[in-house]
Amino acid sequence: MARSGEAAAVIRVVLADDEKLIRSGWATMLSLHDDIAVVGEAADGHEAVEAGAGADVVLMDVRMPRMDGLAATRELTRRSPATRVVVVTTFENDQLVWGALRAGAAGYVLKRAPAGELVEAVRLVHSRDAVLFPDALRRIASPYSGTAQPRVPVELTPRELDVLRHITLGRNNAEIAAALHVTKETVKTHVGNVLDKLGARDRTQAAVLAYELGLVFAGTRPVLGQ
Repeated sequence: MARSGEAAAVIRVVLADDEKLIRSGWATMLSLHDDIAVVGEAADGHEAVEAGAGADVVLMDVRMPRMDGLAATRELTRRSPATRVVVVTTFENDQLVWGALRAGAAGYVLKRAPAGELVEAVRLVHSRDAVLFPDALRRIASPYSGTAQPRVPVELTPRELDVLRHITLGRNNAEIAAALHVTKETVKTHVGNVLDKLGARDRTQAAVLAYELGLVFAGTRPVLGQ
């Protein structure tokens, strides 16, 4: 929420699901919050790409006609890099969710999740300051750890690697700064370097690559240096 005297930035959200009733439910939940505005809807993947380009956040169903949510996520994030996609699914399928994250999704929530969780997801991925639900990400990452080849040479410094480990725990810049006893500006610089070196578009993609490349261990919380 904005401080007194500050205008809150409105998060522009597009809803993509082939069931109108679900879209209406999401719209009703989100409309209760002054900092969120639903600016478009889509009933299939093609519509999601068109409507979502330029939006801040897109809530994306996985199973949709013409183009599924994974393909739509991949195309939308290519076309509109600033747009953040949250995959919303009824399926607790780790492989499906991992595929969505690799396609460019910034996070995922289940359709049966409480309304507050959906709102939290929209706000968190829009802020870009932390990974959405890091414990769930670590759980689904376990089968895929160490399975990918680096897209670019991974030459992280020891401090950058430590920052990456904090990112995989979902910590924001202020929390990382406190843990490492440095300034937030220093952390911001390290985060930028990590994303550049990994070729990652955001923190979630950095975390996904960290698990796939074996830079962090997905089965438990990584040991952090100080």
